[in-house]
Amino acid sequence: MYKFSNYKKQYKANLKLALPIILAQLGQVVVQLVDNIMVGNYGGENPLPLAAASFGGSVFFMLFVAGTGITMGITPLIGELFSQKNRIQSAKYLQSGILFFTILGFVVTLIQLAFIPVMSFMGQPEEVVVMSIPYYKMLAYSMAPVMLFYVFKQFLEGVGNTKAVMYVIVTCNLANVLFNWIFINGRLGFAEMGAEGAGLGTLLSRIMMPIFIIGYFYFQKNYKQYLDGFSIRAFSWSDVKSLLRVGIPISSQMFLEVSAFAGTSIIMGWLGTAAISANQITMSIGNSAFMIVMSIGAAATIQVSHSFGVKDIVQLKKSAIASYHLTMMWNVITATIFIAFRNYIPMLFTSNQEVIDIASTLMIFVALFQLSDGIQNISVGILRGIQDVKIIMPIAFVSYIVLNLPIGYLFGFTLGMGPKGMILGFTFGLTMAAVLMLIRIRKQINKLEVAHIK
Repeated sequence: MYKFSNYKKQYKANLKLALPIILAQLGQVVVQLVDNIMVGNYGGENPLPLAAASFGGSVFFMLFVAGTGITMGITPLIGELFSQKNRIQSAKYLQSGILFFTILGFVVTLIQLAFIPVMSFMGQPEEVVVMSIPYYKMLAYSMAPVMLFYVFKQFLEGVGNTKAVMYVIVTCNLANVLFNWIFINGRLGFAEMGAEGAGLGTLLSRIMMPIFIIGYFYFQKNYKQYLDGFSIRAFSWSDVKSLLRVGIPISSQMFLEVSAFAGTSIIMGWLGTAAISANQITMSIGNSAFMIVMSIGAAATIQVSHSFGVKDIVQLKKSAIASYHLTMMWNVITATIFIAFRNYIPMLFTSNQEVIDIASTLMIFVALFQLSDGIQNISVGILRGIQDVKIIMPIAFVSYIVLNLPIGYLFGFTLGMGPKGMILGFTFGLTMAAVLMLIRIRKQINKLEVAHIK
């Protein structure tokens, strides 16, 4: 039987870690959300600028998540080492990660730029593609600084410091709002750039992020020691392989999940400019709410990795269960808000009545998959914490590629439900992911308990 007192300690520990991550994660989403709101209001009755930002952002976000996802292997490895007080190996991982992932960021940028010609063959209205490319380029140029920032971000989360990242992201996001205000509408003597101006604002704010976080490391004695002796000679391919062993499956799972969302956004373009704009509104709001879940999941990874490092299976299990409780509570709240305010939320983004009508209906369907989405995300966080990450990629492939997109297409086009049917596909995909990951976690925790008893 459930007793609050049994999990009170875990709730407090999770929320203490999660609250700064929530602000940091929301900050990442707020960049896109602010771009959408400011670009949408810039367009007014014309949905074209918002549709362009939506399409460019969707294409960019797939490789963005794949790149930043690889760095997330740092957190559970550092978390385990931190609980074992192994500073030397932690420093090696950090220094090798700085060199490798920064270079990888430039590689991802080149891949994204090379993808531009393909955007014209993705079934979007020509005017949307033309306007989206300058915005997309600005986002692509931000990959190297973002990847460098993420190395430090994931390291700090591994040692349980989630506040420093929060301060950096919040500061840079405020700068992004200012840059958008200047460049979108052309203020302070700058030319009016529209959607491209939002991309430039995002690029400049992301360049600021690694500068601030590196400054934090150098001015904090506890962290500066991890950079002692840093040079190209510090690079270790062996350490990078360890990071990739955990990071690549995490990145693959994130890429497949985001591909389902991005793929849906792209397919929405086949239904017209209004449909893609409405989908962007609902996805932006849904992603903002989801960042709370991601933060709880990130906190679960930290707690579970620390318990895993010292083989405290009882604490590990309690932390996992408490994370599920917090997430389910939040998902009920968000689903209720989405349904209750579905007719008003879209008005924040646009004055186009057709877009508002479609988005208000889609909000109901987004509310339907909140619980499944929350459970699967926490499950991924727990599996990361125990470094059991190979399984999450095949689960993601089955859930998001084999089920999600085909079912969405079936409902959306074959059965004639339109945008509602495409969103409904997420409910099936996310529910399958949640069920399969819960089964895996139960199995792995049982194995850990048996090994602990022996």
